Amino acid sequence: MSAILLKLDSLLRGPLRTAGIVMIAAAALATPARAQCVDRSERAPPSAVSAFISDPTVILRLSKNDRDKLTGRLTGVLVTDIAALDAVRDMLREASQADRIAIGVGLHRAEDRCVSTKPDVARKISEFVNKLHDGAVLKGYFADQDAAMAPAPGSPAPPPANNLPAGPNSSAGLMSGEWKTELADPFKPVPLPE
Repeated sequence: MSAILLKLDSLLRGPLRTAGIVMIAAAALATPARAQCVDRSERAPPSAVSAFISDPTVILRLSKNDRDKLTGRLTGVLVTDIAALDAVRDMLREASQADRIAIGVGLHRAEDRCVSTKPDVARKISEFVNKLHDGAVLKGYFADQDAAMAPAPGSPAPPPANNLPAGPNSSAGLMSGEWKTELADPFKPVPLPE
């Protein structure tokens, strides 16, 4: 590391001072970011990320039993710097059951935000959740996943899975009759799709 500092010092003091500064700035801009899944405007402040890494319970204390805040803050930290993922395990030791569910939701949302920009980071989050073997975290993780896959309100319903007509004369189901109050004949042949 000292050789790098010496080279930097010689570039800054030498005759090509401006060229050296330009080369250093270009090298700094060309280095890849540390697995940041979102744009700069959406990232958590570096102080929040470092505070979380040094003391993982800080998010629990700042959220004060507000599960939405807990989820949002955890998601923000993880999409900013994936190195914070290791601290989540320490945070879980101090978390209540309801907090663990919110943490699972936050993990899924962070994974979901990283899928398109940093798939390797999303995969790390998924593997982390699978290795936890924590029922409450998994409950929150999969509940958020199911909610994300549900159709939006006002959107058309998906077609029936059995490809049978869904009209009033349909023989699909156990109940029949005009108000579906009579038991259907279980031995009646099923109509074949055309």
